[in-house]
Amino acid sequence: MTQADAPVPISPLPVSYEDIRAAAERLVGIAHRTPVRHARSFDAAAGMAVWLKCEQFQRGGAFKFRGAYNKIATLSPEQRMRGVIAFSSGNHAQAVALVAGIFGVPAVICMPTDAPAVKVAATRGYGAEIVPYDRRTQDREALARGLAEARGLTLVPPYNDAAIIAGQGTATLELLEDMPDLDVIAAPVGGGGLIAGAAIAAHAHRPGMRVIGVETEAANHAALSLQRGERVSIPAPDTIADGIRTAQLGTLTWPVLQREVEAVVLVSEEEVKAAMCFLLLRLKLVVEPTGAVAAAAALAGKLRRYGGRAGVILSGGNVAPDVLRDVLLAAE
Repeated sequence: MTQADAPVPISPLPVSYEDIRAAAERLVGIAHRTPVRHARSFDAAAGMAVWLKCEQFQRGGAFKFRGAYNKIATLSPEQRMRGVIAFSSGNHAQAVALVAGIFGVPAVICMPTDAPAVKVAATRGYGAEIVPYDRRTQDREALARGLAEARGLTLVPPYNDAAIIAGQGTATLELLEDMPDLDVIAAPVGGGGLIAGAAIAAHAHRPGMRVIGVETEAANHAALSLQRGERVSIPAPDTIADGIRTAQLGTLTWPVLQREVEAVVLVSEEEVKAAMCFLLLRLKLVVEPTGAVAAAAALAGKLRRYGGRAGVILSGGNVAPDVLRDVLLAAE
């Protein structure tokens, strides 16, 4: 074999199963161990057995609390004393603000001007300073990094960080402790932190488990990335699922998806709305649009090809009242 023919070594993933286990230990007594729900009516509609990991019952109303706590808990006391900064349209913003309050440290959050008002109010209510930006004309990460440098703050990214990914992986770790014999894990994909953590946890539990990401048709950058074999960037997507209005996977999450996620399936806006209605009216579960994305894939029959027993992560429940009203009125 010539040097040119030698196999290229595979780089290790940025997060290990041991990192997820360590994050889980940090979260004991801090994060809620969210319930797993199973309903015959959902199974009948999906054509498969589905267990729902209800992260809308997490502190801050979404899975984001897990990663934010793990990240801030691993900072040095000096870093925490100076304060933290994040950029987010809502759930990560709320999580960082809430965790900063737990540690008694200042938090600055860069939020887009079109962020849901309920999420802005909650973030401010947790004590954070909010810096608004226009997502169409401003680079949110550049804004946050500039403020971090100017004020001496530590950046807490929404997904492109090993401690964040490890924290998000604890949701799947818990799910598999409760339901160890699943065939499939499905979760929404924005920047990729949740699905990356899910994939690492799932494949440590059982290497043959199939991990499926879900996006809306408008926010399809992860699906395109897997199809093309490279990290694809799209314009800011127009989707009801505000938690996945992300243009690109992270540099740390992309290699995990490429190696550990079998596919990313797409759902329509109408399928997301229908899933929200089903979860509320039939199961009495309130979820935000992004929280319904993976459930929408199950209800639309898009997970059946991957197995008969699926674990689906409902990622959050911070739905704006006007959005919920409009979804319900449209379903009448």
